[in-house]
Amino acid sequence: MAESSYSIFDSRTIDDIHNDIQEVYLKNARPWVIGYSGGKDSTTALQLVWYALKELPPEERKYPVYVISSDTLVETPVIVSYITNTLDRLEKVAQKENMPFQTDIVRPKISDTFWVNLIGKGYPAPYSKFRWCTDRMKIKPANKFILDKVTEYGEVIMVLGVRKGESTTRDQVLSLHSIDNSSLMRHTTLPNAFVYAPIIDFSLNDVWFYLLNVPSPWNNNNKELVTLYRNSNAQGECPLVVDDTTPSCGNSRFGCWTCTVVTKDKSMEGFIDSGEDWMLPLLEFRDYLADTQDPEKKPDIREHRRSNGQVTIINNKLIHGPYTLDFCKKLLKMLLETQEKVRQEGPDPDIKLITDDELDEIRNIWRTQRQDWEDAVPKIYNEVVGKRQWIVDDTTAFTASDKRLLSKICDEKGVPVTLVAKLLDTERQMDGMHRRAGIQSRIDKIFHEDWRSEEEVRDSIDSSGLQ
Repeated sequence: MAESSYSIFDSRTIDDIHNDIQEVYLKNARPWVIGYSGGKDSTTALQLVWYALKELPPEERKYPVYVISSDTLVETPVIVSYITNTLDRLEKVAQKENMPFQTDIVRPKISDTFWVNLIGKGYPAPYSKFRWCTDRMKIKPANKFILDKVTEYGEVIMVLGVRKGESTTRDQVLSLHSIDNSSLMRHTTLPNAFVYAPIIDFSLNDVWFYLLNVPSPWNNNNKELVTLYRNSNAQGECPLVVDDTTPSCGNSRFGCWTCTVVTKDKSMEGFIDSGEDWMLPLLEFRDYLADTQDPEKKPDIREHRRSNGQVTIINNKLIHGPYTLDFCKKLLKMLLETQEKVRQEGPDPDIKLITDDELDEIRNIWRTQRQDWEDAVPKIYNEVVGKRQWIVDDTTAFTASDKRLLSKICDEKGVPVTLVAKLLDTERQMDGMHRRAGIQSRIDKIFHEDWRSEEEVRDSIDSSGLQ
């Protein structure tokens, strides 16, 4: 049926939908986990569940309902503020009205955050064929929360604001994982977790009709949500991602301000056009990241070796690896400068585009894995932002002057300075350990990396064939 003519309310009332939700809740003695992303679909699902359970006697509202939202730490600030305020209101009203709702925000582990991977490890900006961010920043944190509840309760029901027709792949998965004679579906990857989609048969018009006619039970103004969509040119929210079948962000959806998977961030452009001028530095930084995907720029900003130390050539084309350490230093400085601009021009003078924990982790990675003997992170931070208390760095005794001396000696002997620096770092990290098992294999692994320069690699192949 065409989107414009179909409406679930032609055949069902809101009371009918409430009754269905109540039946699923009472029939399945399991806690619920509702994925809330701040957008129209997840808000509709959450409101429906709230009102349905509100109609039950207090003694029957005995299964907890966890409302979780995913914060990748690079979400668009306007959306972060909206979600945070919503969850605060919801928590207060739930306590006041004795509703079984609890809120939580899930975040990636420090080793999985965007900046630790991009600036710390040098991962290139994500694109359609290398979308390394989704699993680390969204799927893993949400799934960990769900699995923790599975461990605690045995089984859980995941409530998602998904609708038929949003994605062909998603529709196929919903069909494949449906359970006969049940409103529940099996989770695609997590054992003992089931999925319930209360708005699966809603059309887009149904969603907006519901939100504009049914007030928010936690005192939000749903018209503000309409304004968010209008101001951002958004066609949808970035859903809470729990598997790789969930529709990706992009196409003007609410999501990460750093997203480079899409050609243009129409959502952020929309916010800026609607008066949020302070977000312009964010857009400029995002566009700069997107430009690094230009093939002509790769030789200048990316290593000629992969992160495993090997050279990869496919169809006579050199496949570049991570960003160089020098370029990562440039990105960190640009990010901190962007943060300072947003602090001065935006509504939050204390906003952090990168957390202190991320800075510490990047510093550790650079020092122990990328031979940053100059200890650049504190220097860059102090230059742009100002002094802060840094963790005492006892991971290495090497300094910038040591690096200069080593470079001079290696140049004279014709030995790659990074090779020797890496060997010294490995020895230093294991120095003083009671058991040094494995050091020989680590050293052997370093020697088996491809230490040819890019020029040597190109010279070893027919220059007319290598791109």
